Order: sequence, then C-alpha cells, then structure tokens
Amino acid sequence: MSGLRTDLYELRMAASYLRRGMTDRATFSLFARRLPPRRGFLVAAGLAEALAFLEEFAFDAADLRYLRDVGGFDQPTLAALSALRFTGDVWAVPEGRVVFADEPLLEVTAPIAEAQLVETGVLNIVTFQTTIASKAARCRLAAGDAQLVDFAFRRTHGIEAGAGVARASAIAGFAATSHVEAARRYGLAPSGTMAHSYVEAFPDERSAFRAFATDFPDNPIFLVDTYDTPAGVRAAVDVVAELGLTGPLGVRLDSGDLAALARQARTILDDAGLTHARIVASGSLDEAAIADLVAAGAPIDAYGVGTKMGVSYDAPSLDSAYKLVAVGDRPVLKLSPGKATLPGPKQVFRDAAGEADVVARRDEPAPGDREPLLVPVMRDGRRLEPADPPEEVRAARRRLDADLRWLPEPARRLTDLTPLTVTVSPALRALHDRVAAEARRGGA
Repeated sequence: MSGLRTDLYELRMAASYLRRGMTDRATFSLFARRLPPRRGFLVAAGLAEALAFLEEFAFDAADLRYLRDVGGFDQPTLAALSALRFTGDVWAVPEGRVVFADEPLLEVTAPIAEAQLVETGVLNIVTFQTTIASKAARCRLAAGDAQLVDFAFRRTHGIEAGAGVARASAIAGFAATSHVEAARRYGLAPSGTMAHSYVEAFPDERSAFRAFATDFPDNPIFLVDTYDTPAGVRAAVDVVAELGLTGPLGVRLDSGDLAALARQARTILDDAGLTHARIVASGSLDEAAIADLVAAGAPIDAYGVGTKMGVSYDAPSLDSAYKLVAVGDRPVLKLSPGKATLPGPKQVFRDAAGEADVVARRDEPAPGDREPLLVPVMRDGRRLEPADPPEEVRAARRRLDADLRWLPEPARRLTDLTPLTVTVSPALRALHDRVAAEARRGGA
C-alpha cells in the first residue's frame, strides 16, 4: 500500500524525526472527543482494515521519486523512508464493542516516525467505519424483529466506501447487502430485486414480473410501485398464481405512504393465500422513519436502507482525534481549550451493571471486577490473529449483540437520549495534573 496515503505534514514531521535520529517509541491514542448530538453511543469498527493498512504500509520506488521531485525530500530521508515499515504495537477495543466519547478506540506504539506516518490512514478507516456502524446500529434498534438490508452503495462517497458501509452495517446486524463484491469479501448475503427501469422496459408490469420470476424463481421480490401500488401488488399475485410459485417471495414498496401501502399490500397478499409473502420497504429510510413505521404497526418484514445510513446523513462526521500521549517513558498531553488530552497509554474498564466506564492508566489494576476493553491486537507490526474477513464481521456482530443488551436504556434511545458519562481514574487524574503542571512551567 502506497506510503503516500497520508497527509503531507505527516511526511514532513516524520522526515524531521528521522533526520534528527529521533527513534523513541511513541504512543498515540485514537478517540472521539465528543458524540454527535443524536448519538448515545458509538460502535467500534474498522480495526481489521486498519491493521491491514499498517501491515502493508510502505514506500515504493514511484512514491520515493515523487517525494524527491515534487516534495523536495533529500536522499538520506528517501533512503530512510525506503526501508520504513510499521513495526509497532496496537492495543484496541475489539470491533462491535459499544464505546463513548474520550475512550480510546485504539492506541498505537511505534518508533515516532512510523506512528506519525500512519495517523491519517488509521484515523480515516476507524472514524469512517465507526461512524457508519453507529448509524446502522440505530437503524437496527428501530427495526425490531424486521430485517435490514444495505442499499447504500450507489450513494456512498466513493467505491471503496461502499464496501466499508456494507461491512460496518453487517457488524451492526444488517442481514444482507446489495454490494456484491462486499458480500463476497466479507461473507455476507447478497440481496437485490429489480429497478423501476426493469418494469418500464416491458409492456406492462405483469410482463416484467413474469420475466423476472421465470428467470429468478427462487425468492423473487416484485417492485410494485412503478405505476399504481395496489395494482402492482395484484399483478404480482396474478403472476405467482400463473407460474405456480410456492417458495419464498415478496413485494417491495419504494415510495408513497409506506405504512398505508404496506397494509393494503398485506391484505391483497393474504386474501390471495400468500400469507408467507414478505413486504420489503425502501426509499429514504433511516432509524427515525423506520421507528415511525414500526410505531404505526406497518406490516413490513424488511427494510432496505440506503443513503441516510451509507453517509450517516444526520451525523456524517465524527470528532475523532489521534493524539500523542507518550514519547518513550515520558507522558505528554495537550492543554488546548476544547482539545485537551489525557497523558500516557490507557485502558478502559467497564462495569457489567451499566455504570460509567473508567478511563485509567494502562498499567493500573482493574477497579473491582470491571472488564478491560482494550486488548493487544498487533505486535512488532504483525497482527496477533490471522486475517479472516468473514469471521471478523461475525465476531464483531456477536460483540455488539451483547453490548446492546448491556447498554443502559437512556443511551440506547433514538431520541431524548443520555450517553453514559465516562470517568477518569484517580491515578490517571493525578498523572494528568502532574504532567500539566510540568508543561505549564516549561511554557512559562
């Protein structure tokens, strides 16, 4: 993976470290400073792909030529970059765990130039997938027992972002994705019906439905709202009877008053003896729209969720940071207003009863019987567990299942929510106060 997948200032800082022989191991902490207004929690995601980025990080000959010709980097620096690989360690919260503001999602410890250079890539991957997984988890909470399908690919901010959305939404419990390559890569169920253009390409709806069900008789889903939704449902019923379809099937609603149309569709299907037929709804859905449909008693079996989940429409960014907290054995911090940090490598301890998490020094013993959230996942630049993309997603989903059961109800709400307050251990607070006092004296 190209070493140029970073910001220029990372390269300049790393070059300066290398020129001065600054090779001390440094620890950087990645965390969210605050939660978006409509989030009571975050879902940790993106770790596996961040570790892959770290393992592959390197500068090839073309990268080095560019840095020489355009960046003005000198030959000793280019030689050092040519040999540079990530050789550090990573502690992280496993994917799928619920986390809150000011809690490290991961911490990187490596020679300072290496740890600096990977900031942009690691921050990008973890921030993006955590943002999407958190939005998708809210959709899951809203949907109850209904299935969710990722329909976001055509609206995500880039081709590779589409795969990240499929992965993050699967961690959150989505049952399938429309993104075929992502389904293959991560072991997900691919899902797809038909577009309105397909229906319009035939003389009438019955012709379109007949052709589709003939070509794909296993679980056909008929898009019934191209012209008139109740008439479309009746056309689907006629084709099912004509072809003698007895297996799984359904209709999809993509516009209009979804609750009212779902009730009409359910009546038509049931009257035709198709009580097993499923109703799928789509069209500008998010957790709020899904919650309204559920509250209205709409007989919808599955929701296709696209744009608003795939770009986290109401909270498209996360105020995340990757900050230096130690150089060698020396803890460091920032005191900038609104951007202050806690010094030193850290741990987060969680209580099974749902009390506030405790952010502590990494070398502290657990207070009481609390569970440590951060675990070692990489040593000397290599993952401690082999990469297994499908199993990584499945394991993350299991963790989220457990954490959503643990999550206190006020933080789980879609509206009028209250996140858990994170507390700082006395030992970490004392370290902060000491380091802050030293920093103020040094800057005076």
